Amino acid sequence: MTETTDQAQASDQAQTWRDDFSRVLSPVFGSPQLDIVRGEGSYVWDASGKQYLDLLAGIAVNALGHCHPAWVSAITEQASTLGHISNFFTSPAQIGLAEKLHEILDLPAGSAVFFSNSGTEANEAAFKMARRAAGGGRPFIIAVEGAFHGRTMGALALTAKEAYRAPFAPGVPGVVHVPYGDVEALEAAINENTAAVFVEPVQGEVGVRMHPAGYLTAVRELTTKVGALMVLDEVQSGIGRTGSWFAHQDPEIGEGVTPDIITSAKGLGGGMPIGATITVGDANTGLLEAGQHGTTFGGNPLSCAAGLAVLETIEKDNLLDHVTEISDWLKPQLAKVDGIGEIAGKGLLLGLELTPGEDGQVPDSKAVAARALEAGFIINPVAPGRLRLAPPLTITTDELTPFVDALPGLIAG
Repeated sequence: MTETTDQAQASDQAQTWRDDFSRVLSPVFGSPQLDIVRGEGSYVWDASGKQYLDLLAGIAVNALGHCHPAWVSAITEQASTLGHISNFFTSPAQIGLAEKLHEILDLPAGSAVFFSNSGTEANEAAFKMARRAAGGGRPFIIAVEGAFHGRTMGALALTAKEAYRAPFAPGVPGVVHVPYGDVEALEAAINENTAAVFVEPVQGEVGVRMHPAGYLTAVRELTTKVGALMVLDEVQSGIGRTGSWFAHQDPEIGEGVTPDIITSAKGLGGGMPIGATITVGDANTGLLEAGQHGTTFGGNPLSCAAGLAVLETIEKDNLLDHVTEISDWLKPQLAKVDGIGEIAGKGLLLGLELTPGEDGQVPDSKAVAARALEAGFIINPVAPGRLRLAPPLTITTDELTPFVDALPGLIAG
C-alpha cells in the first residue's frame, strides 16, 4: 500500500529527529520511541501531531498530569521573581515546601528536609547518613532483592539488578542484598555491624510488588534492636501515588512503622527535578553536620515552588481520595481482561501480570507496549511478562475506558 503524502512527511520527520538525537545526545537511554512536543492533562502529542494517553506520567513523575494550571502558574510566578540562589541563602519556596512535608508526614520536632535534585541523590544522602549511624564505623548496609534505588555509585550499590552494577565494579563496598520478603534471612543478616536497612514500601522496577504482611514491621523491629537505621525509599511510591501521601502511611502497606529516614522525588516536583531526604527526629537529623554534604541546585526556588504547588493541589482537589476511587474502578475492569492475571500494587501504581495465551506462551511485554504505543497509549513493559501503569493522579475513568477496551487486543496482538 502506497503511503499518503501526510504519512510520508510524518515518517520523514520522525527519521529526522531520530538522526538528530543520535548525532548530538548520549545513547545511554537507547533510541527514543517518540519526539514529544506538547502535553496537557493526561495526554501528550508527538511531532507528527498524534495524541497519546500517558499511563506512565514520566515514570510516576507528572502527578498532576501535563501542564496543570496551578503548576504552570507557580513556576511562572517564581521564575519572574527568583530563579536560583546559592545555599548560602534560603527562599520562601524552599521553606514553604519543607514545612508542607513536615505537615503531611506529621514529623516530630527536630526532623528536617534536605533537598536535592533526584531520587538517586536523595538516596545518596541517606547512604552517607547511614555511614554515620551509631557513631560511624558500621561497615554494612542491607538492601532487598528486587530493589531499585538509583544509578549513582552509592545508590547503585543498593540497587539489586546485577546487570546495572557489574559494568562499574568494584562498587561501593558493604552492601548486602537479602531475599525479598524473607524475614528469617533479614534476621540472619542484621547485627551490630549493620548501619541501615533500605527498603521500598512498594517495589517499582521489579514489576510493582508490596512486601508480605509483617515484613516492614520486622524491618523496624530488627533495626531498632541493633541500633541501625530504617530508610524508606518512597521515590516512586510517595506523593499520593498509592492513595496516601506516602505509601508507608497506608496501614495496609506500612503497618504503622515510623522510619528514621524517608527519601522522595519523582512526583514531588510534578515534572521539575527535585529530591528530598527527610530525617525523622533530631537524632537522625544530626547524622550530617554542616559541610558534610551539599548540592548546588538543592532547594532551588523553581523546583520548590513546583513541589509546593503539587502538594497544595493534591490537597485542595482531594486527589488522594480520587486516586483511591479511580483505582477501585480500574482494578476490577482490568481483572476482566483476558490475558491479565495478578494486578499488583495500590492506588495508581499498578503492575499487570500477563498470562499464557492459547499457545501456552506468556506475551512479550515489550511487544504489548509497542502495540499500545501504536494505538496511542503509553504503558511500561517494566519486566518480562509484566506491565506497569503509573498515570497522572488526575486521570479520569472516561480517559481510562478506551485503554481498558483496547487492552485485550493489545495483549492478543
